[in-house]
Amino acid sequence: MILPHRRFPTIATVVVAVVVSVAVLATITVVVLAPRTPVVSSPQSSPQATPDPPPGPDYAIPSEPPLAAAKPTRAVAGLVDAAWVVSVSAASGIPERALAAYAGVAISKARAMPTCGLSWTTLAAIGRIESDHGRHGGSSVGADGTVTPPIFGIALDGDAAAHIPDSDGGTIDGDAEFDRAVGPMQLIPQTWRNWHADGNRDGVEDPQNIDDAVVATSNYLCRASGDMVSRDGWRAGVLAYNGSGEYAQSVANVANRYAADAAGN
Repeated sequence: MILPHRRFPTIATVVVAVVVSVAVLATITVVVLAPRTPVVSSPQSSPQATPDPPPGPDYAIPSEPPLAAAKPTRAVAGLVDAAWVVSVSAASGIPERALAAYAGVAISKARAMPTCGLSWTTLAAIGRIESDHGRHGGSSVGADGTVTPPIFGIALDGDAAAHIPDSDGGTIDGDAEFDRAVGPMQLIPQTWRNWHADGNRDGVEDPQNIDDAVVATSNYLCRASGDMVSRDGWRAGVLAYNGSGEYAQSVANVANRYAADAAGN
């Protein structure tokens, strides 16, 4: 995951000093491919975005899980109770279709990997920061979860972001020279190939589909940490997603705000 501003994947810097008669200093920066990449815009620059709350705890405090549907469908968005989605959407400002994806994926992951403890609030916070819930640049999420028009981040050419040469021939991100983060959760092509998913069960795996992208994100976070409940475990997962402490704090702030909104506080 990588993208504009401050969000970049894991970066290791190795400094080798060789002395012959004059000291020579060489610095090598190695970009380690993390699950996905940062945002196509910061919350402040997105038209529909609202200001982040002031700093609080540096991780997402465990929140009340979403209410499961009495008659769930196979698609992840159909795993959550429809009335819960309407109520929490009104309280939090998260669009209903996006919220159904975050909550449904949280329910699915809790059943498949209960020890991970990934909350819908963390997924929603990442979606908010990465693409304003699929609304960046005037895009919108359709009934099937697909974002239109598609969302593409800037070229990862080493200028305003990390340097990642093309890895997919432009098939996923439309750029045959450099990789770009794609979709509502801003996944880079390498990440999508590792964590691709079909969350809406339409037979197509698409990083521009919010159900598919959120499932991929949950798979990555729970693989990176395995414990998204404790402070240390949560931070390990989010920092693996994006190695910036500022990014992790922003996710925590937004997640905790959503939890408070859903609880009526």
